[in-house]
Amino acid sequence: MTSLNEPAPDAPADGETAPVRPATPLGSLAAARIAVDALIDGGVQHVVVAPGSRSAPMAYALAEASAAGRVELLVRIDERSAGFTALGLALSTGSPAAVLTTSGTAVGNLLPSVMEANHAAVPLVVVSADRPEELRGTGANQTTIQLDLFGEHVRFAADVAAGTSPLRAVETALAAATGAFSDLAPGPVQLNLAFRDPLVPSPEDQLPTAAGRQRFRIGTDPLTMSLPPAAETLPERRTVVLAGHDAGPVAEAFARAHGLPLLAEPSSNARFGPNAVGPYRLLLEHFGPAAALPIERVVVFGRPTLSRPVAALLARADVPSALYQPVPVAWYEPGRRTELPLESLADLADFAGRGPSAWLDAWLLAGSAAQHALDGVLASGQAGTPAGASGAASGEAAGGSSPATGPSVGAQVWKHARGQLLLGSSNGIRDVDLSGLPAPEPAATVYANRGLAGIDGTISTATGIALGGRQETTVLLGDVTFLHDAGGLLLGSGEDEPDLRIVVLNDSGGAIFGLLEHGAVDEAGRYGDTVERLFGTPHSVDIAALAAAYGVGHCSVSTTAALAEALAQPIKGRSIIEVHTDRHSLRQLHATIKAAVSAAVAGVLVR
Repeated sequence: MTSLNEPAPDAPADGETAPVRPATPLGSLAAARIAVDALIDGGVQHVVVAPGSRSAPMAYALAEASAAGRVELLVRIDERSAGFTALGLALSTGSPAAVLTTSGTAVGNLLPSVMEANHAAVPLVVVSADRPEELRGTGANQTTIQLDLFGEHVRFAADVAAGTSPLRAVETALAAATGAFSDLAPGPVQLNLAFRDPLVPSPEDQLPTAAGRQRFRIGTDPLTMSLPPAAETLPERRTVVLAGHDAGPVAEAFARAHGLPLLAEPSSNARFGPNAVGPYRLLLEHFGPAAALPIERVVVFGRPTLSRPVAALLARADVPSALYQPVPVAWYEPGRRTELPLESLADLADFAGRGPSAWLDAWLLAGSAAQHALDGVLASGQAGTPAGASGAASGEAAGGSSPATGPSVGAQVWKHARGQLLLGSSNGIRDVDLSGLPAPEPAATVYANRGLAGIDGTISTATGIALGGRQETTVLLGDVTFLHDAGGLLLGSGEDEPDLRIVVLNDSGGAIFGLLEHGAVDEAGRYGDTVERLFGTPHSVDIAALAAAYGVGHCSVSTTAALAEALAQPIKGRSIIEVHTDRHSLRQLHATIKAAVSAAVAGVLVR
């Protein structure tokens, strides 16, 4: 990270002329206008504004730019929500997005979104307003140490003194955010701008004549890549292609070109095509190192994060692995992983080889048997009736459909999602990874906050993704994740409303811990209700009432048939589908699935 105390990357070399500072200090609004122009010129098209007084010069300058159709403004009263909304905008547009806050604790509320942007390589621009130098350290209201508040989580931080031009700092920050001037991956930056009174426009200032708001839609360039070399010339190897988060379609193309099984996480955006194996993690867990599917090598695209069977595979000393890394990444430090990093597809092809025909066939056959067994368990209703459900939920017709469970909800959401899909952390994304059937072609662009895999800010991130992409968007999240960011439902009067469907898997607490070792502790009963209280965090929040308070549509379902019907409806504006499930039977459900898959796969593969 570069900060004020270090030379900026574009500092003048010896013998060059340094930038000339103005003879008289710039007024706050004049400095803010320079900053806004530089942000827009550098590719920022969306700015999320949290209200405040010290940041008022930037707010007024942004209002002028918005009135002229040069930038889109969003307003959020909660800075944490503002930060994650900007994160979502950057994710869906591929362009840097900015968030503006006033001074004090307002800036600190951005830390979670900055941390996620750091590890996920998202160009998030933090613009924090500050007191001028003469007020710092004096006990002035809302004054604290803001520069370097985010430490190593930002690529660049600059403190721009009041009365000086922020142009150079903004240009350098945007270069750092987009990864333009260094070998670092893109990521967040901080511009700490000090402003003196007056903080408001002069009597002569006014908004420009409204030009109509310009709608920004960033289209993704058609995928271009050099396909791997002809596989016929490569040696045969029993290799698997592991596509982790943000791997991209190149992983699918590589697997198909080399005749290799594709094990793709949902947020890889590679979980499709003829080589994709849906319940791959069950196969990895079932077979282990000495199995009917003996893996010789692994090639990794993106960042694998979801399952212990995958982590165990990558930890095996007897199975060499390589990581495709054509550009710098932010999610690990060089030398800290065991995979061999390779920059070119040609080198990766030499490492992977080509799969024997029987190798891919065995994986696809086992995957098909596992998927059939999994679907059978989910359709049988063995999970039981959700706790507290009596008959049909409101808005749902009673019938013979199986009760909804996490895996069945994941399968349905994956099947019906179109446009954009955000998968919340914890069980939601793992449910899709377990039961989401790969399609011939991708139906939605998939997002997930896997930088740090936190549950905070998910609704706000989804809102930013929906507004930035201007497509119908679905987000799947658990009830605890939903409640953690319930404030993200708040949109001020006149703010754009996204076309966003929020699917809340409500099992009245945190279910993921029951699938970990804590579940066994709970079953043993040696710690009483400790696991339930400290990890399950049970609650009885009325989500329908919460939705009504924020003016968001709501329906409640508890069966897979009712969920499928609700998901088939068009997305217009914001709505919540609350799916009632029982987390206390989830551990047994997963055990039943594993047993059924083991029996089915044993019947189709010769050990």
